[in-house]
Amino acid sequence: MPSISVPLSDALIGSHICLDRIDVQGILRRRLLDLGFVPGNIVEVMQKSPLGDPIAFRVNNTIIALRKEESSLIFGEYVGSDEK
Repeated sequence: MPSISVPLSDALIGSHICLDRIDVQGILRRRLLDLGFVPGNIVEVMQKSPLGDPIAFRVNNTIIALRKEESSLIFGEYVGSDEK
């Protein structure tokens, strides 16, 4: 069964996602790449605020919070036992 690419904003808390694309250009793209949101990297969804914005992710052993608007433009696939 092929994996389905999901936006990070829709990923479940505690899941691990292997990034496959970032649909952003310009300065925001550069910032996300510098923070470690690079295709092929594994990201863990740590927690979401009660209203879903912002969302905390563990990237390269660092916790980074992104707004839902930003995280909805980053896509990846569930890895390991997180596959749904």
